[in-house]
Amino acid sequence: MTATCERPGPAPATDRPWWTTALLGAGVIALCYGVARYAYGLFVPRFTETFGLTPAAVGVLGGLSTAGYVLGLLAAPALSARSARGATIAAAVSATVGLLLMALAPGVVVFGAAIVVAGAGAGIATPGVAQLVVETVGAAARTRAQAWANTGTGAGLALTAFTPLLPGDWRAVWLGFGLLAVVVTAAAAWLLPQGVPETVPTERGRGRVLPLLAVAGLLGLVSAPYWTFSTARLDELGAGPVLGTVAWCAIGVVGVLGGAVGRAAQRYGLRTVGLVVWTLFSAGIALLALPEPGLAGAVVSAGLFGTGYIGLTGLCILWAAHILPGAPARAVTWACLALGVGQTVSSPLAGALAGRIGTAGTFAVAAALGLLAWAQLHPRLAPPDTDRAAATASPGADVPHRGRGSATGRGAAVRDGAPGVDAHPDRAEHVPGAPAGVPQGLGPGRHRGLVGGHRLPPRSGRLGSCSVRLAPRE
Repeated sequence: MTATCERPGPAPATDRPWWTTALLGAGVIALCYGVARYAYGLFVPRFTETFGLTPAAVGVLGGLSTAGYVLGLLAAPALSARSARGATIAAAVSATVGLLLMALAPGVVVFGAAIVVAGAGAGIATPGVAQLVVETVGAAARTRAQAWANTGTGAGLALTAFTPLLPGDWRAVWLGFGLLAVVVTAAAAWLLPQGVPETVPTERGRGRVLPLLAVAGLLGLVSAPYWTFSTARLDELGAGPVLGTVAWCAIGVVGVLGGAVGRAAQRYGLRTVGLVVWTLFSAGIALLALPEPGLAGAVVSAGLFGTGYIGLTGLCILWAAHILPGAPARAVTWACLALGVGQTVSSPLAGALAGRIGTAGTFAVAAALGLLAWAQLHPRLAPPDTDRAAATASPGADVPHRGRGSATGRGAAVRDGAPGVDAHPDRAEHVPGAPAGVPQGLGPGRHRGLVGGHRLPPRSGRLGSCSVRLAPRE
């Protein structure tokens, strides 16, 4: 009897449930996006008063945040390939340093440099967390973990929404942000698990890159007018600063619900879920195009926009993970760059359009552009529905790894020249041509194989697929 085995690289192994990685990742995302990147816009009036900024200078400082974000994105693939855990912690450190420098900046030059550092943390965070999820979470829960980790942006927005209403100097608020960032960074460094990198990081999965970049770019084009002019639109409608703050908070609080797209995508597919979310997202933008949306309309608009934005960015991350399943950080970086380019192009165009037709008309145009996402009905523009296909083809095939070995593919582990047998007899089958009573197991499963009536000792990692050839008795 001879036996041959193929041993793939180590599988993700952790004794913690998937949601712990998702929760810690969401905390880092909340810090880097909701605080370090987006809170700047809430305090522009106070920054202007402190540093004597002109409107042009305010725009330059906003551009520096984007520049830092792009620099972080460019560095993210290399950092994530070296250590996804290290990249995630580096993102938190960058955001922390940037926030503290902004709070203590004596002048606008140091303040601008701090904005760059804080923005770089956001650029590193999303690819780093996406890679860490792949390396530490089992395949069955990976989609949910990616989606829920991405909801950190909404949590961060909700956290900072009411801070502009606090009395006193903005530096005290910003110093509080910095101290909170220290706590989040320390928690990440202490609790984040160490991942197991894929052995073939350049493995291609399913799906094309260009449709993903087009969808991410479209999201940037459609979302930028809302980020830029939603507050101005509420002012036109006679809303006070409190309503604007409530709307901003609704973007974050309701946006957390966007984490449900991971589970939905597993059941219904990326395209179906994506089109539903795009439609609701566009409807939320269109509400601000109404002549009198009212208080309820403004809050509903913010909620739909927040849920849609968080959900769609999460779907882009899942799409990227399908394209490069072993190294999603690279594809996530491409998607984030496309999103940033779309927002960079859209903001000045939206400003010019608002000057001609008003903010209400600008929101109507943005909502109509969002419906272009229905072009994904064309097969060449559609995302891969691999989650649903995998679940249909082999239900229960993907199980979370808990630090114990698992057999994958057809065939269980082989040790010392003997065929491995699945511990579950109802899933065993006979090898064609083999004598009766010699089954070969069907993986996967978290169990110890049986050989000759004896249990095999556990082995770490994935044991791979094996083929067994039995010589006939003489």
